[in-house]
Amino acid sequence: MNKKALKTTVKKMIPAVAVAMIATALGFFSLYTSPVPMIKDFGTMLSIGVVISFIVAVLILIPALYIRDKIVPYEKKEKPKQNKRSPFRVLTRWIIKSRFIILAVALVLSALGLYYDLDAPAETDIETFMPQDLPALEDLRTLRDVVGTTDQISILYETADVWSDDTMAWLNETEQVLMTEFSEDIVKVNHLASMLGMMSEMNNESDIATNASLLPVSQINMFIDEENNIGTMTLGIRYMESEEKEVFLAELAETLSALDTEGIDTTITGRSVLDNEMVDGLTSGRFMMTLVGMVLVFLALLILYRHVIKALIPLIPIVLIVGWSGLVMYLFDMSYTPITATLGALVIGIGTEFTILIMERYVEERKKDHLPEVAIIIANEKIGRAIFVSVVTTLAGFSALLFSDFVILNNFGMMTVVNISFAFLSTVIVMPVILLLFDPLFIKKQS
Repeated sequence: MNKKALKTTVKKMIPAVAVAMIATALGFFSLYTSPVPMIKDFGTMLSIGVVISFIVAVLILIPALYIRDKIVPYEKKEKPKQNKRSPFRVLTRWIIKSRFIILAVALVLSALGLYYDLDAPAETDIETFMPQDLPALEDLRTLRDVVGTTDQISILYETADVWSDDTMAWLNETEQVLMTEFSEDIVKVNHLASMLGMMSEMNNESDIATNASLLPVSQINMFIDEENNIGTMTLGIRYMESEEKEVFLAELAETLSALDTEGIDTTITGRSVLDNEMVDGLTSGRFMMTLVGMVLVFLALLILYRHVIKALIPLIPIVLIVGWSGLVMYLFDMSYTPITATLGALVIGIGTEFTILIMERYVEERKKDHLPEVAIIIANEKIGRAIFVSVVTTLAGFSALLFSDFVILNNFGMMTVVNISFAFLSTVIVMPVILLLFDPLFIKKQS
């Protein structure tokens, strides 16, 4: 790399890559809108990683290449003749001829994917994320078959006095109703009144205070707090799939609402409820994360380019990718998991980098007074090859996840490979069509 090449790199390439880096970092930063802390941290680390990679490339890689060529002089070779049959040139010529068909197919497939993605299921059963032949999981299922339940839900109730006769009557009535209404789902019910009832049968004593005095303090503390105004009723339930459990929890809430007693407030809680809420929070916010990411990238490009159309163009292929990804998940009957829910932000981060680089090179060629068709052929050939190498290495890294025994990692690896492939295809096939269509709206005509 001589001084001329160094100046050209700094002047032409670094600004384009800097814009792509900013867009990529903002796409990843959209993960910070998630209500789940670990997803926020994931987004933060991705954004920091992109910035660090850019700094290393500018301050270390480019100087290293310059120093290397100073030590080992670069032998200038005769400029090879332009290969008019290179794969990217042939592909781009076909794209130019078939631009409207390509755009129509891309839009239809994306629209179908977005439609099906709206109702895409979310997997909240943590057991399905693990290797199904894991010994610990097999032992858990064996235990479940023997005892009838390994899952538990707690009903937290708040009242003026947990020892009052009214509270005891409410506990017994609630137990009877729940065991009747959910006889196939609830295996057993435990609460303070049931323990006192057992003590009453053992010593033929009906006085609450007397029976309570016979119970160990540790057992009493399992069901009430020290202030004697909050108690719990635990429900042992059979194993349910995630969707079935959601229905059960909704029906349980309705039943408790119908049993509403003045002076007693109830809340359904427990590990099973928290697991459902946690995974639901991870998956349900995927649309918001994707939307926020696109808005952030658009605003950043609008500030940098000061041109609405130019800021919008790199995002059009990204919208298409989101739809294509949803269509693939629908065709393969895949559910969203806590990890695959972040794919929208990853697509924005990776995809916008590719589309911005293609657009920047296209604009550069148009400034040289090349016709739109010639400019896109040159841009696609020069930048497309570099992007192809980047995609291949990225795919090789993520493909390692396909060999994971954990289903959740395997699915993430598969969809990441699919989405990165889509990002490449949309950049070298769809992006040229978009640039040609919007050319009159954002390219300044030279006098």
